[in-house]
Amino acid sequence: MLLLFLKHRAYSPDTGGLYLQIRMPAPETTEIDVDGGIDRDIFDINEALGLDLFEGDIKLDGMQERNSIIGDNYRWPHVIPYVLEDSLEMNAKGLIHKAFEQYRLKTCIDFKPWEGEKNYISVFKGSGCWSLVGNRQVGLQQISIGANCDRIGTIQHEFLHALGFWHEQSRSDRDDYVSIVWDRIQPGKGYNFNKYDDKTSDSLNVPYDYTSVMHYSQNAFRNGTEPTIITNIPDFMDVIGQRMDFSDYDLQKLNRLYNCSSSLSFMDTCSFELENICGMIQSSGDNSDWQRLSHVPAGPNTDYTIMGECEDSGYFMHFSTSAGVEGSTAILESRILYPKRGFQCLQFYFYNSGHETDRLYVGVKEYTSEHPNGNLRLIEEVKGSPATYWQLHHVSLNVTSKFRVVFQGVKGSGLSNGGLSIDDINLSETQCPHHVWHIRNFTHLLNTSPAGTAGRIYSPPFYSSKGYAFQIGLFINGTDDNPFNLGIYLYLISGANDDQLQWPCPWQQCTMVLLDQHPDIRQRMSNQRSITTDPLKLSDSSSTYFWDRPDKVGSIASFPNGTTFMRGLGSGTSAFLTHQRLRSRNFIKEDSVYILLTMEDISHLLSTQPSVSPTFMVNTSSANTIKPPSNATASTTPTSTTKPTTRPTATTTPITTSVPLTEKPEVPDSCPDNPCENDGICIIVDRAPVCRCPAGDDWWYMGEKCEKKGSNHDNIVIAVSSTMAVFVVMLIVTITTAVCLKKKYSQGKENGQSLPLENKTSF
Repeated sequence: MLLLFLKHRAYSPDTGGLYLQIRMPAPETTEIDVDGGIDRDIFDINEALGLDLFEGDIKLDGMQERNSIIGDNYRWPHVIPYVLEDSLEMNAKGLIHKAFEQYRLKTCIDFKPWEGEKNYISVFKGSGCWSLVGNRQVGLQQISIGANCDRIGTIQHEFLHALGFWHEQSRSDRDDYVSIVWDRIQPGKGYNFNKYDDKTSDSLNVPYDYTSVMHYSQNAFRNGTEPTIITNIPDFMDVIGQRMDFSDYDLQKLNRLYNCSSSLSFMDTCSFELENICGMIQSSGDNSDWQRLSHVPAGPNTDYTIMGECEDSGYFMHFSTSAGVEGSTAILESRILYPKRGFQCLQFYFYNSGHETDRLYVGVKEYTSEHPNGNLRLIEEVKGSPATYWQLHHVSLNVTSKFRVVFQGVKGSGLSNGGLSIDDINLSETQCPHHVWHIRNFTHLLNTSPAGTAGRIYSPPFYSSKGYAFQIGLFINGTDDNPFNLGIYLYLISGANDDQLQWPCPWQQCTMVLLDQHPDIRQRMSNQRSITTDPLKLSDSSSTYFWDRPDKVGSIASFPNGTTFMRGLGSGTSAFLTHQRLRSRNFIKEDSVYILLTMEDISHLLSTQPSVSPTFMVNTSSANTIKPPSNATASTTPTSTTKPTTRPTATTTPITTSVPLTEKPEVPDSCPDNPCENDGICIIVDRAPVCRCPAGDDWWYMGEKCEKKGSNHDNIVIAVSSTMAVFVVMLIVTITTAVCLKKKYSQGKENGQSLPLENKTSF
């Protein structure tokens, strides 16, 4: 596989040898837009479906008033139980888990699979994208992630409603920041632009936020082509309505509402702007030091954090290899860190202005009972030819005990005028991306690339963890039908493992992230889309499977060195990101962009819905929130009219597939009868019915059938009663002992004997 990969790489002298882009001649490859090439907001999706929801995406449950969210009764616990119903599309299921990771990275809110808790969130594929506001205390509370709602910003938006947030432009002070053009609003929709007074909605002392993921777009509920919302600061007209990620103020409000003092999976960040270098220390076991500098004559000329835009700021750490002898070493160690999850991702920018024999080693020093002073473990060696630009690196760690991150620079044998530099370090308990596509000279590409296929560039070939070869296509200036946007597509390509893989490619989710290069990972608002390979998806001809082997359904393509291969159909969107939004964040930095790529198997999400007693499915007093009928199926389920004329043959089955010789025992998917008493919930665990008993703040049911009730009051009564009983018994024993001793002593005195209180032992 490695030889094939190297064979397909192209060397470009003017880009430092990096394989950055390939312009491909005819034949053209067909791309399919998953969203029709339209960047539809939540409200556009719901309006097209004819949904009449409060403020476009809020379900009211009959009990809900606008001021109902004020109060602790409508807060969720910090760990929220959830269910992903099987009606959800597979791509949506994978994205919901990615949204959960963003909550964990940036807040103290966590999510766990439902295990019988009284109140929980159930996410299903309903009509449109919607939620209720706050914890309604109704048991099962639904969030709908319907067709075309499978975008991470949309999912974050709907969960923020459930966590207690209204839309940003409904704040009491909104007229200071935006103007509502009432005569441009659709008839009968004006109530969606009402604002709340201070007694109804709490802004938590956070400024008005144009960049909030909860803000309407400028065209919400318009009756023509003119915007309904005009920002009082014109520069924010194209900013409002973003659905990329949480804004800084979104996070401030959420963390204040839930009293978060820290986030769950974030560990550390450092841009070296402060002289204490984030608590890092120089090791005493080396013979050189890292230096905090703002520039080096041989490079870098600036740090990566602010790129020299501010005087007397902008620092990085540098190990000079221009002096000293071969083997000279400098070690920089982070402060002591305490892991929780057992896996971490270290991200940093690296600049090599030294010699190609200079080395940067990244490791960890782990502290255990066997190694109380720390045990050094090498994780990765960073090497390569010197370059005149910063480069992004990721290192996966798997640490379970307290540790330090260690950067060790070693001088090589060659002549050096510079050295090794690092900047903008981030460490989090998340998974690292599988691949990074670094595109340099991006401003030039924006200014010179035409719209359409002539302006399309391709990534290098990559392999997924399962062995599938794939490529990413990027339309720099959009397609012919949708110019001035970035368009992005996933293609399967022929690879070294195709004969051993399962075809059509089943349930591989490829996530393409255009990185916002803010130095603090918590404040990034990256833009991403995910594509999932449905093995039953058909091409437009309805005669072949879309994600079948590229050499079966694809077309011939070639690398610049003349090597030919087969590229399958492309799936993605021509409305990935507008050029206005592209320039609104740190997507372009040092004239470079980074696209982070992960392709992972999500087949384990095919069945995610637990079996529960139908009696527990709580109706939230609204016809619009009733569960979908039992015959509702996911969009990926084929029908008899969509089967292709030819199905995959046995030769496409992977060698590693294991087929059982006997049929699996039939497992009930629900409890035939609910044996649980007192509103207990019946679920199937290990093929057997098990009762999950209800509980409140100070009471609970217990027993195999939830037949026994306990409470804090009962516990107190039992504890007091037990204490009193023990006291009475001890009192009786003490009195009895005293009476007996007194009687015995009196009898001895009458007989003229002197009886000691204790028996003496002779020597």
